[in-house]
Amino acid sequence: MAKGVEVVEQHGEFHAKDYRDPPPAPLVDAEELVKWSFYRAIIAEFVATLLFLYITVLTVIGYNSQIDRAHNGDDCSGVGVLGIAWAFGGMIFVLVYCTAGISGGHINPAVTFGLFLARKVSLLRAILYMVAQCLGAVCGCGLVKAFQRAYYERYGGGANTLKDGYSKGTGLGAEIIGTFVLVYTVLSATDPKRRARDSHVPVLAPLPIGFAVFVVHLATIPVTGTGINPARSFGAAMIYGKEKAWDDQWMFWVGPLLGAAIATFFHQHILRAAGIKALGSFMSSSIL
Repeated sequence: MAKGVEVVEQHGEFHAKDYRDPPPAPLVDAEELVKWSFYRAIIAEFVATLLFLYITVLTVIGYNSQIDRAHNGDDCSGVGVLGIAWAFGGMIFVLVYCTAGISGGHINPAVTFGLFLARKVSLLRAILYMVAQCLGAVCGCGLVKAFQRAYYERYGGGANTLKDGYSKGTGLGAEIIGTFVLVYTVLSATDPKRRARDSHVPVLAPLPIGFAVFVVHLATIPVTGTGINPARSFGAAMIYGKEKAWDDQWMFWVGPLLGAAIATFFHQHILRAAGIKALGSFMSSSIL
């Protein structure tokens, strides 16, 4: 139960009394630099993103190779789009579950950016998380290429590209909306006020987050291959190295970061009314 929250039952209903939001993270927290927990969290983000890209990119390449064999007379068409979506969503569920208590289980620069805007992490932590995530993605894709070099080159290295028949505006919109769904789910599932209010209903936060990744992939794989994670798109493009992988790379950064910003604004300032509460507190203190 969150500190400073008392939950009582009245007439069969639960109410949160005297709830107070935790203080916002400082913009720059130099004290983090002397704490082992800070570096442990960065390492956790690096390893988690490495494992995420290793498993998911292997799944994408395996699916493409199976589709190729199917076109040559093999009836087996592989795991399909559903299997790819399960790979991405399932790995996020597993890795968030494993790392949530160490680093928060971001595994995505867009999620880190959203949580920074929500003042859940400091600027220093956000920057180093993003660097660790991108490096982890590059290393994860590097392992895939090392183990599956022939298939990696032949089937596009799992890189995100805008699919034929879709405009850049459509692709950008898909990335914005997909990331909005993900970051909104993260903020809702980890909201301390919700945990206090609904403490009688156990919620395993990694589960809805993993499902959000799963359903977004089902919707947007046919459009962009589904980015919603700049590190995932960057790592695959970096190791694959072909021009096509870089053509629309901007889309897989602008879309997720913009979607994360919109989701954070919606959750914090519309649903949680953080701006209105801050203004009310300021006016009250001014009057006093």
